[in-house]
Amino acid sequence: MNSESMTDLARFCAALRGEDQPDAVRERVRYLLLDHLAVTLRGSLLPSSRAGYELLQSMGSVSGHGATVYGTPSRAEASWAALVNGIAAHGLEMDDVENRSSLHPGVVVFPAALALAEQLGSSPADLSAAVVAGYEVTLRVGAALNPASAYERGFHPTAVCGAFGAAAASARLLQLSAQQTNMALGIAGSMASGSMAYLQNGAWTKRLHPGWASHAGITAARLAAAGFVGPDDIFTGHYGFLRAYASDSDASKLERDHEVAFAIMQVSLKPYACCRYMHGPIDCLLEIRRAHAPDPEHIARVSCGVLTGGRGLVADPIAQKREPQNVVDAQFSMPYGAALALLTGQAGLSVFTDEWIQDTAVRELMQNVECYSSPELDDFYPEEWRAQARVLMDDGRVFSAAVRYPLGDPHNSLTWEQLEARFHELVAPVIEDIGSRQAIIEQVKSIDAIESKSCLPLL
Repeated sequence: MNSESMTDLARFCAALRGEDQPDAVRERVRYLLLDHLAVTLRGSLLPSSRAGYELLQSMGSVSGHGATVYGTPSRAEASWAALVNGIAAHGLEMDDVENRSSLHPGVVVFPAALALAEQLGSSPADLSAAVVAGYEVTLRVGAALNPASAYERGFHPTAVCGAFGAAAASARLLQLSAQQTNMALGIAGSMASGSMAYLQNGAWTKRLHPGWASHAGITAARLAAAGFVGPDDIFTGHYGFLRAYASDSDASKLERDHEVAFAIMQVSLKPYACCRYMHGPIDCLLEIRRAHAPDPEHIARVSCGVLTGGRGLVADPIAQKREPQNVVDAQFSMPYGAALALLTGQAGLSVFTDEWIQDTAVRELMQNVECYSSPELDDFYPEEWRAQARVLMDDGRVFSAAVRYPLGDPHNSLTWEQLEARFHELVAPVIEDIGSRQAIIEQVKSIDAIESKSCLPLL
């Protein structure tokens, strides 16, 4: 792909107008915005988020001006607010995800777009256009990168691709030209980072990744607005992003998929508080529990069919995955998720805790969980994240289930009613008054109707 094609991608973002988007796209922005606020507000309570807030205070960056720092009464300059809001949003492992790119677009795009839009006093239409542009770039770059190849090299796709999406969203809010947007993307390429080393010891750095990408995206767009020159084609060529960050990338996927009007329409929500690669098998095991109620004391073996693309995240090495030491470990442990599903019938925040990790029954059942991959599942990846699970009882009975689209997928989506219930459940510890929470929901649902130029803050 040459630099002219890259300019086409930048031109697409620069030309987006919120008022010209189809109703379904604008509704999708509102839908994902409500989900993002839910995970950010609840995530603001985590120790990793508090560390981010302390960073701002130590820098003297907290003030009564700028953009909202969610979960606090404070504000900060937009790029720094985006940093800590991104950390908070990713802490629960419940933010949105997309199949082809195997990454979390909202957690990088929304922190940048919300913070910069609030500081600029942007209109609802401009905010919507920025979000759509950010998702489009993040997801196209993620698909081109090839997530399995990026994982193999030790890069976190959300982090490295997210910097480009945040730059695209920021460029749109700053009303940059196509050429300036292209420069912003080029600059963001030198800020794209994110190591998978967090899997080694349950480190918090995964939560830092989207915050840093959001911060980098705003910075890159502002530098481009000031005339700073970046590479005119950051993605291809000998030193391009795709070659550097993956061994099996496909630059043709940078081009728009004309079968899908906007990439944002392909995004899934996460009903469970763990890696998306665990959701399909958990769905299967929850179905088995509902249908057969297997007695945990008589379960001989649990077999979870996982996608090869996610094995290194949730299944391998299996001995380590059977012995999670903390919540981050548990969020990337298929044995833990399987044990929870069968023992409790749940997989939300209430069971991804240190207390449950130490539960004797959970730890015993994890030792009987094995994971396998098969062409029957992998042949449809990444468009479909299929899964299977089997439970073998000690009397020889076998219970099995399979899922084509895990809960939360666009083909098996949460309704608005389910999304609102999820919002109340997640946000209640932060905003106790149900009326105040409902007011936020109504404001999000009617954000396009706000007549004033500035549509933010929402809280």
